[in-house]
Amino acid sequence: MLLSLVLHTYSLRYALPAAVMLGAAPTYVLAWGAWRLLSALLPARLYRELDDRFYTIYQSMVLFFFEHYSGVQVIIYGDLPKNKENMVYISNHQCTVDWIIADMLAIRQNALGHVRYVLKDGLKWLPLYGWYFSQHGGVYVKRSAKFNEKEMRDKLQAQVKTETPMYLVIFPEGTRYNPEIPKVIADSQSFAEKEGPRLIHESRELSDTDRILSGLAVLKHVLTPRVKATYVAIDAMKTYLDAIYDVTVAYEGTVDHKGQRKVAPSMTEFLCQECPRVHIYIDRLELKDIPEEQMYMRRWLHERFEIKDKLLIEFYDAKDSKRRNKFPGKGVHSKLSLKKTLPSLLFLGSLTASMLLTESGRKLYVKTWIYGTLIGCLWEYCEDELTAENCTNTLMTRAV
Repeated sequence: MLLSLVLHTYSLRYALPAAVMLGAAPTYVLAWGAWRLLSALLPARLYRELDDRFYTIYQSMVLFFFEHYSGVQVIIYGDLPKNKENMVYISNHQCTVDWIIADMLAIRQNALGHVRYVLKDGLKWLPLYGWYFSQHGGVYVKRSAKFNEKEMRDKLQAQVKTETPMYLVIFPEGTRYNPEIPKVIADSQSFAEKEGPRLIHESRELSDTDRILSGLAVLKHVLTPRVKATYVAIDAMKTYLDAIYDVTVAYEGTVDHKGQRKVAPSMTEFLCQECPRVHIYIDRLELKDIPEEQMYMRRWLHERFEIKDKLLIEFYDAKDSKRRNKFPGKGVHSKLSLKKTLPSLLFLGSLTASMLLTESGRKLYVKTWIYGTLIGCLWEYCEDELTAENCTNTLMTRAV
């Protein structure tokens, strides 16, 4: 009986925020859809400005739960600028909360509405959210040989043309680092061992000695990064970007009693207060310090992940226990004001509640879930078909 009560209470801790965040989705999509139709004849820049404001409202509500409701302490190290910039954000990837970490930093720069993600292709089929992320400027990419460089480049350059503010989030590892799936980690390390000699062979500017000594380091706490999406993003927007943010994230409480690293918290666990503190190390990089050629950028990116690996080794494995659970340097406990999140929660919550109080509102709400999802999936399917057709025509033209 007592155990059942405890489990019930635990489930309520994430059931409430999940219900509010998911429940507000149709309301949000309806408001955004109305503006999308009204702005069809207006300049694209005007539509984007209000779309970013809409996105700020929704994500501010999300952050109410992930910061204030969860009670997590956000510890920031390094150099996070106070002012918003056009930038590419590269980070290690270990759980779904990593997406929220980008929001946590963006809201502290008043740039929350400008956050756009590079996402794996399968996420575009998510009900309502999948289509909207694409409309908001996100880019869906397929892995390895199926990666469509032209599609990503064209979308980013179109946004540069309309002067869309850019806070582009990329996880170069391509998948999550999960200690419970050692095969993924082993495959990643094997890839580094094989890829290193190939890069050395192709790099003609290296001396014979450098060719022998300059293999890719095998990484312990991160996966070997893949360069394609990062290269295309930086190359497509190099005249528009102000900086690159190299972000390293560590969740406190993810080490077991034997000192072994555990899986990072899921969104559910995070909302249930299973992560007392999240540590975020930011390194702001100038574009002039980043190689322009893809081959050299690949080595540069791997070196950045070597730095991340060293930071995480210090965080998890430092011999001196006093140095564990923190990054080197001064960490600042960054508190987010309720003024930044509570108004959005109240606004979207009251708007959704007003819809659900009337029969016509409830019907519209349900129809939005159903037809919004169908339209979004159909839209993404048609875009896929058009992209495939364009690729085929390009290949045929080259062949001729």
